[in-house]
Amino acid sequence: MFADILNSTLASEFVRLPLAKRSISASVLTGLDPTEVDPTNPITLFIIQLFIIIVFTQVLGWGLQYINQPRVIAEVVGGIVLGPTVMGRIPGFTDHIFPKASIPYLNLVANVGLVLFLFVMGVEVDINVMKKNGIACAAISIAGMIIPFGLGAAVAVPVYHNYVETDKVSFGHFMLFIGVAMAITAFPVLCRILTSTKLLDTKVGVIVLAAGVGNDVVGWVLLALTLALVGSGTGATAVYVLLCAIGWAILLLWPIKKAFMWVVRRSGSLEHGPTPGIMTLILLIIFTSAFMTGIIGVHPIFGGFLAGLIIPHNGGFAIAIVEKIDDLVTLLFLPIYFVLSGLSTNLGLLDTGKIWGYIILLCFIGFSGKFIGCAGAALAMRYPLRESAAIGMLMSCKGLVELIVLNVGLSAGIIDQRLFSMLVIVAIVLTFITTPATVAIYPEHLRERLHGPSTVHKDHEHTAHTDGFSDNASGGREQTSKFLVILQKLEHLSAVMFLTQLLEGPSASTVRKPFNAAEAVGHESNGSDLKDGSSASTPENVLATLPTTSTDGHRPPTTAMTPSIDALKLMELTGRTHSVMQSAEKDQLLVTDDALQLFKQFGRLKGLEVTPHISIVEQDSYPQAVADYAHDLGSELVILPWTVPVSGTSSELIDSSIVNKEGNTLTASGSNTNVVATQGATFDSIFGTESAGSPIYTHFVRRVFSECNSDIALFVDRGFGSSTTFPPGSGQHVFLPFFGGPDDRLALRFVVQLCKHQNVTATIVRIEKPDSTFEEDDNENAGGKNEHQAALASNQLTVGPTNSAYPGTQAKLASDTADNIAWTYYTSSNTSSRLTAIESALSRISFFSTKSATPLGYAYRCATSAIEHTTNASGASNGNTWRPMLIVTGRGRRSASINHSTELNKILVEKALNPSIGAELRKTLGDPSTSLILSGGLPATASFLVMEAGKK
Repeated sequence: MFADILNSTLASEFVRLPLAKRSISASVLTGLDPTEVDPTNPITLFIIQLFIIIVFTQVLGWGLQYINQPRVIAEVVGGIVLGPTVMGRIPGFTDHIFPKASIPYLNLVANVGLVLFLFVMGVEVDINVMKKNGIACAAISIAGMIIPFGLGAAVAVPVYHNYVETDKVSFGHFMLFIGVAMAITAFPVLCRILTSTKLLDTKVGVIVLAAGVGNDVVGWVLLALTLALVGSGTGATAVYVLLCAIGWAILLLWPIKKAFMWVVRRSGSLEHGPTPGIMTLILLIIFTSAFMTGIIGVHPIFGGFLAGLIIPHNGGFAIAIVEKIDDLVTLLFLPIYFVLSGLSTNLGLLDTGKIWGYIILLCFIGFSGKFIGCAGAALAMRYPLRESAAIGMLMSCKGLVELIVLNVGLSAGIIDQRLFSMLVIVAIVLTFITTPATVAIYPEHLRERLHGPSTVHKDHEHTAHTDGFSDNASGGREQTSKFLVILQKLEHLSAVMFLTQLLEGPSASTVRKPFNAAEAVGHESNGSDLKDGSSASTPENVLATLPTTSTDGHRPPTTAMTPSIDALKLMELTGRTHSVMQSAEKDQLLVTDDALQLFKQFGRLKGLEVTPHISIVEQDSYPQAVADYAHDLGSELVILPWTVPVSGTSSELIDSSIVNKEGNTLTASGSNTNVVATQGATFDSIFGTESAGSPIYTHFVRRVFSECNSDIALFVDRGFGSSTTFPPGSGQHVFLPFFGGPDDRLALRFVVQLCKHQNVTATIVRIEKPDSTFEEDDNENAGGKNEHQAALASNQLTVGPTNSAYPGTQAKLASDTADNIAWTYYTSSNTSSRLTAIESALSRISFFSTKSATPLGYAYRCATSAIEHTTNASGASNGNTWRPMLIVTGRGRRSASINHSTELNKILVEKALNPSIGAELRKTLGDPSTSLILSGGLPATASFLVMEAGKK
């Protein structure tokens, strides 16, 4: 009881203390009210306000993004809701959360953020962007200023006489202010609208960005002129203010800029990014410039804008500067500023029909002036009607910059709170309608994108046949010579380097003796020996279709085209300012991006022609960007790297020779179970529902397979990067199980091309099902239906691909014929039917043909035998060293010759693997690679190349 009385007494005495005498260590335990303004410790209430502002605006922004509205709408609407219009009507809310005594603190922080934001806007101004579209940019920008300025000056007459205190504000000043408000375009919001509508890499996006820059620069100059006239009092003073402002601008943009550039170069910041010392210098320049323009009599924000203009754009320096401060400004400072703007907006003052009539008139004037001026100028520059209308619609956006202008006008006394509220409604409406109206005017299927290189000659004849060979001979072009390599992450670089270095041509060195899979497996062969000891037969009618000689009686030419590689770096386009700047400065990024430049130099060392490209698009548009580039560049093969994390090291290898066959089911002794667990654990990090893995990249891969019309090779790198070290000169062995179909024919052709490299050998096994097996599969599918349903009920069996992935009878016969022709072409002992350029490659390949009721199981046994052979051949004394193994398969998700669903389902059930892993792997890699990965017995670092033939 005594303690309670004492605490109550202390609390009452603390409340009666003057604010200046309160201890900084006071707390709520001693009676402190955290919502009370304390000048000696304002941080407590500020944190409450900051928390409410950030959470409220972020939640609103999250909701509005589903209707493609920019974040500034959420910030302004959030401010209006927190202001006197809505929340202010709750008794005590404004007095406790946003009391008048706390507004100066919020205003100080908001203005610091506003100066930094104007600095970012100044950095965004790139004269080179305007130069690239000089005439069109100038015409659209000028027309987009003159016509709305004139209409704004006209509407200023009735507005001035009805809603302005004429004895305090002169008509000339008010007319100039309204003209600027109607003529200005919200460039930052415009960038984000272009991003959300995927217009940034179109003709419309490029010209709007260029015109918006010029529009904003002129608009800020006119606003500075307006403020100089308003604050000067007399005409002579206004002239002095303008002359001082111009003098400071010249001083900043010439000697100070030159000195700054010298310091930046001396510090190495252009090459390596800004140092802490350079960042400190930049902040000092920003606030010094803001101080100068503030004391001159313009406004501190103009100083921030001028400071941004001196930042160089060389080597991505400007992008790096913006990247360091962009998030702090947009996520912390600007929400405070616009909530303060909302607190000054009282929609309760708009209580008459006349006021709303003027609001509608201002909306019409603000939109029509911009739309007519910019769209008309675009039409005059011979832009199509839809593109011109889209340009006019986008340039009518007001948004963020308009609100800054209105707040400046309110603080300068040019407009009062009621007119400020009217103009805020106009800005919100015009910004809100920009996105949906633009999408309706200029839908995505009508857009002309500029992301591809404009100088590329689309030679689609080159992608069809090469060196006189037809599809009936080798299964397609004899050699793939135009590659498109996708680089999304730096970790993909080692995998891409490994694969592309195998594209080198053959040299005149000693040829390795190929490994014969028939000798290792030792059973299930049929037919007679081929030229290298494998078995197959070649019908005479097939040989008759092969090209034997050229028209002049000689063998086909021996020359092969040098591979050319286009390297495409995919970068995500976000709503951040630096991301938009990256899109506008792609030319500079091409010469500064580490991955592209490393790969380009690697290509030079290997004698390969590598051309770098950059595509900066939203993540959802990555697959479409790959498809578009492949089409524009005439690429024959798209290479997708996929680096899979490796669980364990090479010491986890098992003795793959201890493999038994019991019936048609594969089992392994020793530590095979642990290897299967390792394989499953590796991919569980990607596909597992309870893991930290992310399937985003696999979805990207699948969409590329479905959307790209070119041939595609997915390189699943599980050991050729930095995680594993191979002995020098170990060479490369390739294993290909050939089941038939267009994907396998593509894989066959590409493996032969890889073997032109002197250090590459290959084992190619053709596996067919006996005719009786197809009937057994049908009976099993019918008779074993209950067993499969039980497995599905126990969540053990994964559903395989649908029957639509397999061709009908007539298509299957045609596919089988093409398989036979392609196989015979490479295995025939009649060398006159082939180019001499591939003879050396075929000497390093061991062909083998067989029939098996379990083709996946037989392929697995051949793969493990090939690994064992290459391990022993490398001279290793233990299982810790082996020659690199690359397994090439067709994806088989479209027009596959053999339905592997039944056999693969048995493997997945027997191994008791996570069903989601099997299902996701099958969707991404196809059945053959999935079975080899999850069966166990292969090294955890054996890599896979999964190929899919393009859509013809």
